[in-house]
Amino acid sequence: MSKLLINYFSQYISLNTEEIRIIEENSIIKKQKKGTVLLRESEYAKESYLLLKGCVRSYFLVDGEEKNTDFFLENDPIVPVSYIKNKPSEYFIECLEDCIFSIGRTERTEQFLINHPQFIPLYRKISDNFTTNQLVSANKFRNLSPEQHYLELRKLKPDLLKRVPQYHLASYLGIKPQSLSRIRKRLSQQK
Repeated sequence: MSKLLINYFSQYISLNTEEIRIIEENSIIKKQKKGTVLLRESEYAKESYLLLKGCVRSYFLVDGEEKNTDFFLENDPIVPVSYIKNKPSEYFIECLEDCIFSIGRTERTEQFLINHPQFIPLYRKISDNFTTNQLVSANKFRNLSPEQHYLELRKLKPDLLKRVPQYHLASYLGIKPQSLSRIRKRLSQQK
C-alpha cells in the first residue's frame, strides 16, 4: 500500500532508495470500507487524508437533506476545515467506495519535517498545488449553470461520473436527479 504513496510523491520529486525507506517507515496507511463516515458534523477533525485509492464525498445536512459539496478521487488531499481551524466540522465526509488513505496529523508531520528536512520542498509543492487547485476549482464553477458544471466535470473528471451515483451528482450540481437525467439525455442526443 505504501507503493501508492511513493507513486504520489514521485509526481513531485525523484525519490532515492533512502527517501523511500524513510517515507515507508513514517507513513500511516489506513483502509476504510464503503459507507465509513470519516468526519461528522460537529466533530473535531483530528486527521487530514491523502486518498490513495477510492472515492469520497463531503456533504452538509440541510433540513435533513444531504447536499453534496465535493468529491475526491485517487491522489486528492482531503483537508477538513475543522482540521485546519480546530473547530467543529460543519459537514460530513464519507467513503463512497472502499478506500485507502495516507493519514496526516499536524504534530507527526511537523516532527517528520524536523527529523527529515529534505522533505520540506516536497511538502511545500504539495501544499501549493492543493491551495491552487482549491482556488481554481472554487472560482471556475461558481458562475456555471448546472449543465455547464456537468460538462466541466465530464471533461475534468470523467471517471467521477461513472463512480458516483446520479442522485449524489445531482445534489452536487444543485438540481434534482430528474433534471440531471434530462441534461444527460439532451447531451447524448447532441452527439
